[in-house]
Amino acid sequence: MVEVLETSYWCPSRHVIDAVVEVISRGGVVVIPTDTVYGLAADPFNEAALEKVFRVKERSRDAPVPLLAGESHHVLLVAEEDPRLWKLALKFWPGPLTVVLKPRDDAPRAFKAWGQVGVRVPNCPLCREVARRVGGLIVGTSANISGRESPVTAQEAMFQLGERVDLYVDAGPALLGKASTVVDIRGVRPRLVREGPIPWGKVKEALGLE
Repeated sequence: MVEVLETSYWCPSRHVIDAVVEVISRGGVVVIPTDTVYGLAADPFNEAALEKVFRVKERSRDAPVPLLAGESHHVLLVAEEDPRLWKLALKFWPGPLTVVLKPRDDAPRAFKAWGQVGVRVPNCPLCREVARRVGGLIVGTSANISGRESPVTAQEAMFQLGERVDLYVDAGPALLGKASTVVDIRGVRPRLVREGPIPWGKVKEALGLE
């Protein structure tokens, strides 16, 4: 039986944070609440942990997984710098905007193979503290079987994933209950990949686009 730890969303308890950090540090996968939906947290620099995420989700290895950052500067651990990133970060982070960037030459092998890194700073104290304590970044993909609905509660995640993961954290319903807006800025002109809580028009406005 996989352990389930309950905590407050805005004031996560220290022992819960410690437990999540311990599992991630040894290559495990944890279901955690985020500001959008419940997600799978793991160490993106650990190839075995990343492989486990794909097995848990029954997801193709060719499909990139997004990352959550403790602070905006942690993005530069895996992605090339882009001045447009900071315009978006100042306006929308912490919050539900995932920005797709080019990976650094020394980024983990999977991200270099994908040719992209999608990352955001979530409005989630637990996510950010865990990310800070394990090196700045954690995997932040939705805690569902690929192709099925993203869970907005720990119970919905448990129904789909059962004992495939190492730990569940239950902090009540996800804050927004909707996956993040995703914007790709690798090209000359930014491209909307998925519209979520932040409208595309607001993103274009922040970037000074028509």
